[in-house]
Amino acid sequence: MDIFAKCRTDGGYFGMLRAAGDDFFVRPVLDPKPGRVMDYQGKSVVQWSINNYLGLAENEELRAVAVETARAYGPGAPMGSRMMTGSTPRHLALEKKFAAYMGKESAILFNYGYLGVLGTIQALCEPSDTILIDKLAHASMVDAMFMSRAQFRIWKHNDMNSLEGHLKRANRDRKGGVLIVAEGVYGMTGDVAPAADICLLKDKYDARLFMDDAHGFGVVGPTGRGTGELYGCQDKIDVYLGTFAKAFAAIGGVAGGPKEVVEWVRFNARTQVFAKSLPIIYVEVLSRALDFVADDHWRRERMWAVNRRLKDGLRELGYTVGDVPSPVTPVFVHMKDIRIAMAIIKAMREEGIFITGVMYPVVPKDIVLFRMIPTASHTDEDVVRTIAAYKKVRDDLNLDLEAVKTALDKGKAEVGKSEDSAEE
Repeated sequence: MDIFAKCRTDGGYFGMLRAAGDDFFVRPVLDPKPGRVMDYQGKSVVQWSINNYLGLAENEELRAVAVETARAYGPGAPMGSRMMTGSTPRHLALEKKFAAYMGKESAILFNYGYLGVLGTIQALCEPSDTILIDKLAHASMVDAMFMSRAQFRIWKHNDMNSLEGHLKRANRDRKGGVLIVAEGVYGMTGDVAPAADICLLKDKYDARLFMDDAHGFGVVGPTGRGTGELYGCQDKIDVYLGTFAKAFAAIGGVAGGPKEVVEWVRFNARTQVFAKSLPIIYVEVLSRALDFVADDHWRRERMWAVNRRLKDGLRELGYTVGDVPSPVTPVFVHMKDIRIAMAIIKAMREEGIFITGVMYPVVPKDIVLFRMIPTASHTDEDVVRTIAAYKKVRDDLNLDLEAVKTALDKGKAEVGKSEDSAEE
């Protein structure tokens, strides 16, 4: 069979939409300039689908830093990997600055958060080790798990009884180390890992914890230091990873931990050793962005104010909105088939409100999740306009907003039953 044969089918991720040449529901084409309002199909839309939590994507000072750095060094500097010719005093200074912000002894930069997850887990885990991974962990952690060739077990999402059961099983015939892998804030649903409880279990069973806090880094906690700060256990998280593509509105990632662990990763992460150094343009932008994230608390306060207004308004309309301790705003709607989800997305965009939908297996069958990201840049007028659009869509499409509660309960029961069977 020709290896290319599958490419002529409607299989694979979003296969039917790919085969149909769709660029509306997947891979929509937007103007590249990010912000609370963006150009889409020739008109301005209020944007609720980018992770610009603190509004730094519109920050003129950061743009000026990028322009000046590009003028001084060009777009590709430094040339080469960190192991060869790509390490500079500015890279070292930024790693030290992020380590201090994260409350860690040392830190290492990566070109992308995805590469940070891959490289860190791959460097630390071997075939004799065991990875215990949350069922809803990001694809990067799943890929890293397979890349490491370690043994693995999947525990029920945020379920401490499930995690403890797997820790006990892993310790029965233990030959290597045990690494618990979880997100801090789960980017699709917005729920948060019970970090303090996980830390108690990992200490009890002599395991280590890797936490990818892409959506919590710079966002949650009293000073935005993430999920560990939110629950008062940042010092207990062994390896903490943050990304820059969200709150920092840039590119890259950083992993922080004990110095000897970070140095091991620095010399053994394939995505670090064999990759070009993070361009200096991002190093300079990130250094200034960290100042904003760490010191300008009003940005988080504004983000939370927008978050509350949006959630309250949607709930008053009868929509089911996830009650989560993160700014991610998951709006759940029942659907008999995918055409309902597509009709809602199309109608909202026609009203000038850009949203995207998430479906099974991220959420139970018969449900679509409209995952919205309130930011410090959104205005009160944006919120009012968005709520009005949701009201119009509810009425025009005659949405059954009560049915979603039953579907959610049914979905949770089915998932729990299937996971119990799998564990047995």
